[in-house]
Amino acid sequence: MTQPSASFPKIEASALASLRKRIGVKIEDTLEPWCHEATRDNIRHYAHGVGDDNPLWCDPEYAAQSRFGTLVAPPSFLFTCDRIISGYVGGLPGIHAMWAGADWTWHKPVLRNDEITTEAWLKDLVEHQTGFAGRSIQQIYHVIFFNQDGDMLAEADSWCFRTERDTAREEGQKYDHLKSRNEQRYTSGQIGEIYRQYEDERPRGASPRYWEDVNVGDELPTMVKGPMTVTGFIAYAQGWGGLYIRANRLAWRQIHKHAGLGIENRYGVPDVPERVHWEQEFAATVGAPGIYDYGPERCSWLIHHLTDWMGDDGFLRHASCKIRRHNPVGDTLFLNGRIVGKSIEDGHRVVEIEHEARNQDNELSVLGSGVIRLPSRESA
Repeated sequence: MTQPSASFPKIEASALASLRKRIGVKIEDTLEPWCHEATRDNIRHYAHGVGDDNPLWCDPEYAAQSRFGTLVAPPSFLFTCDRIISGYVGGLPGIHAMWAGADWTWHKPVLRNDEITTEAWLKDLVEHQTGFAGRSIQQIYHVIFFNQDGDMLAEADSWCFRTERDTAREEGQKYDHLKSRNEQRYTSGQIGEIYRQYEDERPRGASPRYWEDVNVGDELPTMVKGPMTVTGFIAYAQGWGGLYIRANRLAWRQIHKHAGLGIENRYGVPDVPERVHWEQEFAATVGAPGIYDYGPERCSWLIHHLTDWMGDDGFLRHASCKIRRHNPVGDTLFLNGRIVGKSIEDGHRVVEIEHEARNQDNELSVLGSGVIRLPSRESA
């Protein structure tokens, strides 16, 4: 495929200086979130978009018998409740944004019919030199989530890397090794092995995982995600909402309002940069190795890995995610982790977990960590 030779804006010192003035200033005007409320359907749609069928999220009768007495949203559901946490970044028009990580802390669970509001501000801008696009700007936001009673549910830092599309396409070296690699294809035997792993996966559920029964060095079961397909990316976008997916008059209104958002496609029609997730030609213009998955989607996979392991009586207190490469269509990820710490903090029994995901070629895709409160046999 011949890569397009489109010309896109550069990172200008004046635009960067203007953006720096926003640091610490509460953001008042942003896109409407995909979900205002954690309804039964909103929770289920998001969970299914991640590939998570935990009945605590999806089955009202099951959830009614839990300690919560009602449906609970997966911790990563909050990605649906704020566009900024999901990668909607201000400033630097025409400069590509790639969601690259988050650092979450949860204070309370999100329960069925909770109404979610947020506060957000730009926290920092950090300049990096990268193999993907040379000079890149890490744009970090802080977001706080509240329920209808004003209780703080969670808070998080999330960040995007802003990169020059032309530089990444023409000078980026990160994916040079893929240029000579054949397109990923699977044999029936390989697909069968992946399906067998899916068959073996299941959430811990109502059987408590007690703190006393786990030890440093214990490994979490492997979780598989993939093979990556555009269908899978659409499934996530259905539950999460995407950043810029709009139709007809609403699409015109969005492009008319936000300079640099509408980029002509092959038909001469202004379309959104989010189409790197389903349009091969445009993915090539930003230097990506192909159509690729969503960043918050991958973070949610890591969280799914933790919640499946901890069971209904665990509470995910903290999780971090640092993306290390794109996952192009055809990749399969294998998530593995182990317990690296065990302690009592403020009366809570907690374990610390480090985990990561690698693709079928053993290339590191994402690093993560978690802190989980587990029930104790002493109080059972």
